[in-house]
Amino acid sequence: MARTRKRELDESSLDMTPMIDCVFQLMIFFIVTINITEVKDKDVRLELGPSGPEVESGRDADVSALVVDVNKSGRLSVNNLDITTDQLRSRVRSRLKRQGNTFQIWVRGDARAQHYMIRKVMDACTLEGVGKVSFVAVKTARTKETKEFLKTRDAARRKRTR
Repeated sequence: MARTRKRELDESSLDMTPMIDCVFQLMIFFIVTINITEVKDKDVRLELGPSGPEVESGRDADVSALVVDVNKSGRLSVNNLDITTDQLRSRVRSRLKRQGNTFQIWVRGDARAQHYMIRKVMDACTLEGVGKVSFVAVKTARTKETKEFLKTRDAARRKRTR
């Protein structure tokens, strides 16, 4: 009688192998299709650059690019992590050791930032031996805030030149 009870219990158990296989296939699917982009500082309002080359992040972008954000107050950040110029030099130095001089440095400078704030990034890169630094701009203003900022800034510039 003990054997029949054990046999009844075995027949009612579920095989979890197909369910685990499905879960792993779903995980692989979502990992492969996820759009991975670098984190950018949302407070940075980029300058207009209508005549520059157009590069779409994620498609044509160089994966080895180090993107440095400089906001209007001069704060430096990489992937939304605040850094100092010494930390930036350290990152550039380590990239040079790993990849040689093949990686790019992209500076996302706020249009309201002073030139000396952007120059800190340029100087840090030059001191580490990187001479090519690219600046990121937008072709057209997309957000309402950026359009209004550019409109008032251009009006103020026209007023000063008169």
